[in-house]
Amino acid sequence: MSVELKNVSVTYPNGYEALHKVNLFVPDGEFAFIVGASGAGKSTLIKLLLREISATTGAVNVNDFDLVKIRKSKVPKLRRSIGTVFQDFRLIPTMDVFDNIAFVLRCIDKPRSYINSRVPYLVNLVNLNHRMHSMPNELSGGEQQRVALARALANDPKLLIADEPTGNIDPELSYEIIDLLKGVNDCGTTVIMVTHEHDLVQHFGGRVISISEGQIVFDEQMSGR
Repeated sequence: MSVELKNVSVTYPNGYEALHKVNLFVPDGEFAFIVGASGAGKSTLIKLLLREISATTGAVNVNDFDLVKIRKSKVPKLRRSIGTVFQDFRLIPTMDVFDNIAFVLRCIDKPRSYINSRVPYLVNLVNLNHRMHSMPNELSGGEQQRVALARALANDPKLLIADEPTGNIDPELSYEIIDLLKGVNDCGTTVIMVTHEHDLVQHFGGRVISISEGQIVFDEQMSGR
């Protein structure tokens, strides 16, 4: 089980209800698009899955962690089981491609021999062998997002969350990023991609979950173009 929400609501301290009685199940190995307008509740859902916020009511399970009962000391372990890719890349500007990816593994004390084999594998996976020692400011937006994807995969996560990963790159490169995400999913990683770009969703098809005003209003398999 990757993700399961049962009757989940999230109400912020100002009284605003961002999610209302949401039920959602994303099994291991699935690829799911989450779509919705700004303010629909997509960001709240992602924060919930990463345990940045807690559900006001209901049950939340991610990668076999009970996020309602989880101890604060166990949250880092939860997050190590999740890879995250963001719209703004979040690369470390003073580190080259190799070290941006290796940084994640060094933080969890992986041995140097493992890092020296794992990082080139990931760089090859996202087709950036020729950029191994380039700095972020030497890369295009699409290349930076591919580095961010490789970094998210560094610890071989069970679940990959991509939050608007194509928002800051050229439209023609968006298809390339989703092709890479599809490839990651084909290898067994569960992928949840949040996007407002309906053209991409319609092109690729698959499971589409639409959120509006904090509620799931559509959850179906769609055929691509």
